[in-house]
Amino acid sequence: MPRLLFLAHRIPYPPNKGEKIRAFHILDHLTRQFDVECGCLVDDPADEAHIATFGRRVAHLQAARVTSRAAAMARALVNLRPGRPLSFGWFRAARLAAWVDRGLAAGRYEAVFVSGTAMAPYVMGRPRHPETQRRVLDLVDIDSQKFAAYAEAGRGPMRLVHAREARTLLALERAATAAFDHAMFVSDAEAARFRTLAPEVAPRVGFLENGVDFTRFDPTEAWPDPLPDSLPDRGPRIVFTGAMNYAPNIEAVRWFAHEVMPGLRARAVAPVFVIVGLNPAPSVRALETLPGVVVTGTVPDVRPWLAHAAVAVAPLLLARGVQNKVLEAMAMEKPVVATPQAFEGIHATPGRDLLVAEGAEAFAAAVAAVLDGRHHGMGAAARAAVRAGHDWAATLRPLNALLGHA
Repeated sequence: MPRLLFLAHRIPYPPNKGEKIRAFHILDHLTRQFDVECGCLVDDPADEAHIATFGRRVAHLQAARVTSRAAAMARALVNLRPGRPLSFGWFRAARLAAWVDRGLAAGRYEAVFVSGTAMAPYVMGRPRHPETQRRVLDLVDIDSQKFAAYAEAGRGPMRLVHAREARTLLALERAATAAFDHAMFVSDAEAARFRTLAPEVAPRVGFLENGVDFTRFDPTEAWPDPLPDSLPDRGPRIVFTGAMNYAPNIEAVRWFAHEVMPGLRARAVAPVFVIVGLNPAPSVRALETLPGVVVTGTVPDVRPWLAHAAVAVAPLLLARGVQNKVLEAMAMEKPVVATPQAFEGIHATPGRDLLVAEGAEAFAAAVAAVLDGRHHGMGAAARAAVRAGHDWAATLRPLNALLGHA
C-alpha cells in the first residue's frame, strides 16, 4: 500500500477526549488505504502506558515524550519570535522534527495528513517528494478565535498574552492553510467563519464532521453502576463528561454548579451533578464542597456514567466546533441539555432530539423538564439523529478523494 505520514500534537490513543477521538478515527480510517507512519507528542505521563499498544496499529510510530510542562514552557519561550505564537515552540520537539525531515527528504510518503495547526510547521516549507504528494491539514477548530475569546473575557497580563496568541495563531492558521492542498474544519459553520478571516485561502477550506462509534456507545449493554455505594446522595444524576483541565469545560461545570444546581437542589428529590473527566483542575475539585456535586476524576470508561445518568448536560459558554460529549451522550440514548454554543454543528432537531437552552434559568427549566419525565422519547430520538448525521463511516468518506485515493 502507499505510505502516509500522519502527525498529531498528542498521541491519538486512547480515544478518550476531543482531539484524540477525532484523530484516532481519522487515523483508523486511513490505515485501510495507507501504510501509516505516525509522528506525535506524548505530553501526559498517563499516555506512556499506551505507546506500545498504539504502535501496533500503525506501520511506524515516532513518539516524542514531552511530559514536563516546565520544559514545554521553556521550549515555547526559547522559540518565541515576533509574529510567532507560543504554541509553535510548545509543541516543537527537535527529534520529531528531524525524523519528519528525513522522511520527507527521502520521498517516503505519497500523502501527508496533519492533525492540528501546531503540527503544521513540521511540514511547511519542506519540498514535496514525490511531486504528486497530497497534503491535508485538519485544523479542527479556529484556535485563534478561542484565544481571542479568552482575551476578551480576561483581565491583567494574561489578557495581553491571549490577545497576542490570537493574532499570531491566526497568522499561522492562514499561512498553514496556504501551504497545504486542503484544510479542514470540524463543521461547515467553522469553515465558513475561517473563510471570512482568511479569504485568500477560501478555495482550500472545507470541513470533515465528527462522528460517534455506535458499537462502542451501545445503550443496550448492561453497565454496572459506577457510583460508590458509600455516597449518601443518591438522587437522579445529571452528568457532564470531558477533560477537566480544559478551560471551557472548567468554566462550564463551575457555571452549572454555582448558577444552575442551587435551584435544582430545591426539588423534592434533589439531583446529583456528576462531573466525569480526567485531570480535574483544583477549581473543579473545589466544587465537591457544594451539596450534590460529585467529581470523579479520571475514570477508565465514561459509558457506565452515561448509562446511569438521568440527563447529560453540555453547559459550555465557550465552545468551538462539534462537541463529542454531546454526540456520545445522544448515542447512549440520553436526553441532553446543551447551550447554543455546545449545539453548534450537531445534526439534530431541538425539542425532539435534545434541548437547547441559554441562561441559568432556562437551562435549569430544561433539566427539570427532563427530570419530571416530560421527554420520554428523547433518548431514542437522540440516538437516531446522531446515527443519521454523525456516522464515522459516512463523515470520513470524503477524505479518500482529498488524499488522492477515491
